[in-house]
Amino acid sequence: MEKALLAKDTSYDGIFYAAITSTGIFCRPSCTAKKPLLKNVQFFPSTNEALKSGFRPCLRCRPMDHGHPDWVSRLLKKIETHPDEKLYDGRLRAMGIRPEKARRYFIKHFGMTFQAYARALRMNASFRKIRKGNKLDDVILGHGYDSHSGFRDAFVKIFGQPPGKIHASDCITISWINTPIGAMVIGATTDAVCFLEYTDPKRLEEQSEALKKRFHCAIVPGTNEWIEKLNIQLAEYFRGERKNFDVPLIYPGTPFEEKVWSELLKIPYGETRSYEALANIVGSPLGQRAVGRANGLNRIAIVIPCHRVVNKNGNLGGYGGGLWRKQRLLELENGKLRLL
Repeated sequence: MEKALLAKDTSYDGIFYAAITSTGIFCRPSCTAKKPLLKNVQFFPSTNEALKSGFRPCLRCRPMDHGHPDWVSRLLKKIETHPDEKLYDGRLRAMGIRPEKARRYFIKHFGMTFQAYARALRMNASFRKIRKGNKLDDVILGHGYDSHSGFRDAFVKIFGQPPGKIHASDCITISWINTPIGAMVIGATTDAVCFLEYTDPKRLEEQSEALKKRFHCAIVPGTNEWIEKLNIQLAEYFRGERKNFDVPLIYPGTPFEEKVWSELLKIPYGETRSYEALANIVGSPLGQRAVGRANGLNRIAIVIPCHRVVNKNGNLGGYGGGLWRKQRLLELENGKLRLL
């Protein structure tokens, strides 16, 4: 890592981050700023770890804007624009990418191997085309499958049912994004946003399981109109240019949970409510603990602003994404902090 940092090696961007203790900022390895003294450098595996340790993103190399190294961005663009091409190990090597390196990176950042990610991406595109009424033969040939049986087997493995039975079904499409307070995962059905969570492993795993339980459908990588719209609105929010989100939301839960989440949406930008006040609003004056639990189970962070709920004495209380994130979000909304 020291060698890559001193050489400003772009191939390590997104693999690790260098934090400079003398300035309090963290950078990508390729940052064009003056080379730091190695005795003043701390290395982190992710932007989340650097942020949690109190470092700020560099304004020159903007590490939060470029979460993936160049070779990963190139690979993602390739499979997104040419879903019919299957990039096996030989093709990856021809592109100058070691297959084992791609496998490790995708497992770490996407929770699955590169080949599994590419296959799921193809299946998601197929799913959407079939739902729109495209002919099955055209879909199969357009996504790199030579036979109906091979396509059907791959489709059933992901969606749990054959292509001919999904016209009334839906799936949750998920996409990874970078924000000034760490990487996040956006999820949306065909009709609405249903998920926005930080990528901290334990939290993400718990919320993903809740998502599967509530929606009873496949979760596959890709993008759709609601993901793209929310991505734009989140950037505006972090720049201090947006106070309200207007994407459609869907958040099934128990009647009590849904009532709490609906009330969270009514808390104005720049304001907070106590758990006690929220319990009174939902008609459960003695249910502060239950309100806190429902608050913690919110699956659409920031948009459903559970970060605006604090203790009666003004202390932050809890937050599934970590108190440091809650603090930054509240400071942003009060005009005390600029994140982008």
